[in-house]
Amino acid sequence: MNIRNLAICLIEHNEKLFVAEGYDDVKEETFYRPLGGGVEFGELAEQTAVREFKEEMDTEIEVTSYLHTIQNIFTFNGQPGHEMVMLLSARFKDLSFYDKEVVSCIEEGTDFVAKWVNKHDFLEGNKVLYPAGLTDYLRKAQHQ
Repeated sequence: MNIRNLAICLIEHNEKLFVAEGYDDVKEETFYRPLGGGVEFGELAEQTAVREFKEEMDTEIEVTSYLHTIQNIFTFNGQPGHEMVMLLSARFKDLSFYDKEVVSCIEEGTDFVAKWVNKHDFLEGNKVLYPAGLTDYLRKAQHQ
């Protein structure tokens, strides 16, 4: 097994986060995760984020800052994983995305949806946000 290096984007608007919705069949759990993907050799995290949004949503983003790195050891659908996740702040260049409730996306031939979810649903434990540690990061950031 290898450790994956990822870059994901925290896009916020009106107390909501733009996140992909996922489901773990083994845990029978709906969860949410900011969009992004694997860093390719020779690519900077910011370049990864821009490329992933173009590939998955056919839109452009602007990365505004590096926020944090999260070490993520997890199990998804019964399979272990290990990631180093670089969390970036970003914004959509196409402002119409801020008005869309749900956006259809595709990753390597698999359809998924991304949507705006109130960040307090994550902070209060009503919805699950991955990677693990991201909710704690959001709590700390609120108090700075």
